[in-house]
Amino acid sequence: MRDRFQFDMLGRVTAWRMNIIAYGVAVTITPLAASCGTDTDVTPRAVAPSKTAQVIRPVSVSAAEVARLPKATTFTRLRGTPKDSNHNDPGSGVVTHPTAPQIVYAQPGGRPLAILPTTQMGSETWVPVVGKAPGWVRVLLPSRPNKSTGWIYSDGGGLQNAYSPYRVEIRLSAHRLTLFKANHRLRSWTVAVGASATPTPTGRTFLLAALSPPKPTYTPLILPLGLHSTALDNFDGGPSTISLHGWPDASVFGRHISHGCVRVPAAALRVLSRIPLGSPVLITA
Repeated sequence: MRDRFQFDMLGRVTAWRMNIIAYGVAVTITPLAASCGTDTDVTPRAVAPSKTAQVIRPVSVSAAEVARLPKATTFTRLRGTPKDSNHNDPGSGVVTHPTAPQIVYAQPGGRPLAILPTTQMGSETWVPVVGKAPGWVRVLLPSRPNKSTGWIYSDGGGLQNAYSPYRVEIRLSAHRLTLFKANHRLRSWTVAVGASATPTPTGRTFLLAALSPPKPTYTPLILPLGLHSTALDNFDGGPSTISLHGWPDASVFGRHISHGCVRVPAAALRVLSRIPLGSPVLITA
């Protein structure tokens, strides 16, 4: 199972050298500084302020209750999370980063479900915003079950918003990965996807992290997604997180052959490494 990154210990993951993504600063919204070849311009999109007159306040949560909440990471399984119902919609491109740990709720004013930490596997947490209500944002979560979402009280501070114009689309039947910027097709590659017994799951997800193994074997870089295998509950003690990564044998491209991860050519991996964390990834059958 060489194509699966072994998320067996947090210590091992955080010990890996991270491929750092730089973030610019703007007044209303932070543009994510990323490039594809020479295409480096990123235009920020304004985020309208919420109407505080209609804001539902979050329920009171004690420090003891907060301490008992699970963390929303790739290593955890959450209970009671609302399911993403628009899983074929890539979304608006707005992403958010918790500058302080944020409580994730089942709905505005609903019960607390988890804590979204400031970092994921050693890098900053960036998650897509997939819904809004006055004073609240709904975000995709990296935890099991797949397509988990949750609500964060945005009027409480502690969130940094940004806009990524990039999205990745993967068509499993065609074995194609295509990169878009602001709805314009930039590049497309033939890739390898999950075998019939270990399929690549479908739906919208996002780039969760960028990891560089200290002793690369089959790939110099691994890009975990906020998605998990539906066939494998774990692998070597880890959560079977689906990733984009390279592969040394080009004969696999165009085939259903992996354990769920998407194997990409070296040129694709170089380009994808520059896409900002949190950028949407849409996987369709």
